Amino acid sequence: MISSYHTLMDILYRCSMWFAGIALLLMVAVIPVGIFARYVMNSALSWPEPIAILCMVTFTFIGAAVSYRAGSHIVVAMVTDRLPPALKKFAALLSDLMMLAISVFIFWYSLQLCSELWQQPVAEFPLLTAGQTYLPLPIGSALTLLFIIEQIIAGPQHQRPVVMLGNSDA
Repeated sequence: MISSYHTLMDILYRCSMWFAGIALLLMVAVIPVGIFARYVMNSALSWPEPIAILCMVTFTFIGAAVSYRAGSHIVVAMVTDRLPPALKKFAALLSDLMMLAISVFIFWYSLQLCSELWQQPVAEFPLLTAGQTYLPLPIGSALTLLFIIEQIIAGPQHQRPVVMLGNSDA
């Protein structure tokens, strides 16, 4: 059972990493287009900034889930490093439970945001609604929830081969 869950999480991890990376690359490619059009061609385009914002939201929320599973998120361990092993384990569990609560909160309210804005059009993107542009929030928080559950059940996953892939320590 846990092996199947790990396999599913490995697949989600890889897909999420690629998706966040593509969003970052797209943002980096779109911003110079907007700058070039505005300052060189003297003709501002309306679409580069909203696309860059959508890409930033995507790589932030999806990338946060990826970094959580990889154990590369921001952490202040000055106090917990000095605790005895039993208290370290308790502090790690408490941290995971707080992350779980925050992720549930973000998931719930971002779903409400998406549903309330689902029909609202976006002028720059006639094919998308405002609710659709906010979908990375509930998707990223759902991924984070799944990775938190995996960590609570099976411990930290930063040493798994799929997570270590491309790491200089591997």
